[in-house]
Amino acid sequence: MSLDDVREYLEDFAWFWPGVLISVAVAIVFGRWLGRALRISRAVASLLIVGAGLIASATLTPSREALTQGAVGPGTCEIGRVGPASVAELLSFGDPTFNVLLFVPLGLAIGLIPASRRMAVLVGVAVILPFAIEMIQLLATGLGRACQTSDVADNLTGLAIGLVVGVVARRLMRSATRSDLERSDPEG
Repeated sequence: MSLDDVREYLEDFAWFWPGVLISVAVAIVFGRWLGRALRISRAVASLLIVGAGLIASATLTPSREALTQGAVGPGTCEIGRVGPASVAELLSFGDPTFNVLLFVPLGLAIGLIPASRRMAVLVGVAVILPFAIEMIQLLATGLGRACQTSDVADNLTGLAIGLVVGVVARRLMRSATRSDLERSDPEG
């Protein structure tokens, strides 16, 4: 897999890069506000916004073929693979790899949030999101997208990876902070 392979793959997602830029701009403007509203850091709130924006720009915008040739989605859902992608599929950059990577930032952001009701709600929404996306792709045929159960499996895999990395990172940061506090307090 080369950068040219990735670039060529992403060419079908006409609104992906503009969506990324818009997501970053929204995160800059609203990250502090969302952080306060959810009682989390601005950085984590901004990552939530960017993660959601990446997903929206890659999955809920028209395909290049829909924009240039008027292609429409099939209006059916391919019920093929329902489990995780094979290692071989993930190592060759394509739909499975992209769908996994797409959900890692959102999972990471949620995993960085301390365990709370807010975190549980965000996990629940994030788990429902791949199903909602595929339903939209099924019904909004003008997007030129295809509904696939494999996308749901890959999205959930990416979400799980991000959540695990986020939870581990949060615990490591908390442990490091405690160690720093203990070293700075001579009376321990």
